[in-house]
Amino acid sequence: MSTTLIILYAACGVIVLQLAWIIMTELRLKKVFRGKGAEDLEGMLKDVAEGISKLEQANKEITRLLNEHDGRIKTSIRGVELTRFNPFQEAGSNQSFAIALMNEEGDGLVLSSLYSRDRMSIFAKPVKKGTSDFELTTEEKGVIQKATR
Repeated sequence: MSTTLIILYAACGVIVLQLAWIIMTELRLKKVFRGKGAEDLEGMLKDVAEGISKLEQANKEITRLLNEHDGRIKTSIRGVELTRFNPFQEAGSNQSFAIALMNEEGDGLVLSSLYSRDRMSIFAKPVKKGTSDFELTTEEKGVIQKATR
């Protein structure tokens, strides 16, 4: 009889442990499903899959926009350099200037102003890949080089 009693107590203990484990599992599941609006695991997984799909679409759109903006940035003015100088050593001061407005690819323009007492001349020269079809002065070459760094 005592062996039967021990087996009965052991079986009751196992049943109690199984009930405790089931209750803990139920509490965890309730915590998982709380506030999700899903009645079961399948509904919750569908919600997660829809969220992932939306994130993937948003990621594609963000990547597209970043590529578009990257292309725009490469062609926008990024390098600006200015130097003032005196082209006539015998008279005048540093009233003349050269300014380079360049993009990332080395394209842009250089504006130069030569100032003397009698007149002031302004020149604009297009620049492609850091060079121009027009003859460049030393000052213009210098500002182009600094603006494209």
